[in-house]
Amino acid sequence: MAIGNGVKKIFASVGTHSQPFDRLLKELDIVAAKHSEWKIFGQTGNSNYKPKNFAFKKFVKGKEFDEKMQWADIVLSHGGAGTIINAFLNKKPLIIVPRLKKFGEHTNDHQLDLAKALEKKNKAKTVFDTRELEKQILQAFSFKPELSSDKENLIKRISLFLEEET
Repeated sequence: MAIGNGVKKIFASVGTHSQPFDRLLKELDIVAAKHSEWKIFGQTGNSNYKPKNFAFKKFVKGKEFDEKMQWADIVLSHGGAGTIINAFLNKKPLIIVPRLKKFGEHTNDHQLDLAKALEKKNKAKTVFDTRELEKQILQAFSFKPELSSDKENLIKRISLFLEEET
């Protein structure tokens, strides 16, 4: 996923949920300080933490969001469906760090369930413990997600079956 001069680019999005996601931003800031060779841009939403080692903006919408998504080599996301779908549509390796209720990051743990399901299907990497973030980012640069849908796989299987029968 490296480009030209080897610079790797990460777009991190915590979404627009009203509760902060400082846990992710703090750990990403620590990782960014260790990897000045990476270009990181973060959409920090309603978080309180202000990163010191990477560029950020509270909210990134519309065309600017699309541009950041296309710019990135990998996408680091909360477990929100909007960012996840955009990463899939742009065929970007995705790391999901679900917001957790126990840290006051969301009202329930539905993002955890979604992250586990996508990891199980090899569609994304996940980080359940933010101390694993750097390791997962390093692995994500060579990660090849399974981007086909179950519907597409079913159509392929049916087509192969029909070809064998003729």
